[in-house]
Amino acid sequence: MDKSLALTALQQGSLRLEGQFIYGSNYTFMGLCQYQQQTLKVVYKPIKGERPLWDFPHQSLAKREVAAFIVSERLGWNLVPPTVFRRKNAPLGPGSAQLYIDHNPDYHYFTFEEKDRERLPMVMLFDLLINNADRKSGHLLIDPEGKLWLIDHGLSFHVEDKLRTVIWDHAGEPISERLLADLETFITQLLPGQSAYQALLPYVAADELDALKKRGAELLAQKRFPLPPEDRRAYPWPLV
Repeated sequence: MDKSLALTALQQGSLRLEGQFIYGSNYTFMGLCQYQQQTLKVVYKPIKGERPLWDFPHQSLAKREVAAFIVSERLGWNLVPPTVFRRKNAPLGPGSAQLYIDHNPDYHYFTFEEKDRERLPMVMLFDLLINNADRKSGHLLIDPEGKLWLIDHGLSFHVEDKLRTVIWDHAGEPISERLLADLETFITQLLPGQSAYQALLPYVAADELDALKKRGAELLAQKRFPLPPEDRRAYPWPLV
């Protein structure tokens, strides 16, 4: 489906719950979204189902899911499935609605073949940039056409360094010039009033956008992937 049509459907279509994902910390539902002649599978995360956290603002995780999609799009990497923040006509109130990606749940980062592991530098740079505090192995999906997708970004964009990820394959290695060029283009749009800044501001706070721009500038200056930190936990739990 065309991406713009998918976004319109996620925002305006009739959403009906079909089941619940039971292994996460927050309430997450599978739904069917009917729009015109299309029926989409949707992952719906209502803000009222978010467990309060000491370090992230209350009821902010669903909006961070949308912010991750926007960053992925602005970078031109197309890593995050179409995601919207749905305020109206949602079964359990406002929350994120994301296009569900069909995939084999047994095939993920820990079981990837080499051809899929070659895509990891882009994933690593994306997580460094958004400061992803919860990159588990099962958050990397390969769809039936072989495309890589990334999901579950509610614990991202914090102003403090909170990166926790299972993916440290290229730690200490140089970042490719192609990825650095995409990153440089993106962070030039992160000044107040510019396009990426304005697109993200409804979903993350101004100080978090400042921190996003600072992380991007530091990565451009260093030009290599950092090593895992030794002063805090660098891996999520559970790992999958």
